[in-house]
Amino acid sequence: MSHLPFDDEHAPLYSLGQVAEMLQVQQAFLRRLDQYAVITPSRSSGGQRRYSRHDILIVQHVTRMTEEGMTLIAIRRILELEQEVAELREKLKDAYARLRDLE
Repeated sequence: MSHLPFDDEHAPLYSLGQVAEMLQVQQAFLRRLDQYAVITPSRSSGGQRRYSRHDILIVQHVTRMTEEGMTLIAIRRILELEQEVAELREKLKDAYARLRDLE
């Protein structure tokens, strides 16, 4: 059975307007997130922003942080650090697995 685009959480399926309505945020807010490189959605062949389900989850996370009073520059750094931590956890998990294999 073939996979459909909506099966892929990274498939850019949603427009700026759809995401704004879905998350009840202003379209200008989503454009600002792109401007500050907090989230960079894909672009359609016509240049329109397209968001994936994964992007939408990040926007939800960012929205919560802005509601707590954080700036977009601070949020971008937090997202970078969260990504680094996730990568390091994966490396640590792999290292532990290799150690177990050596025992």
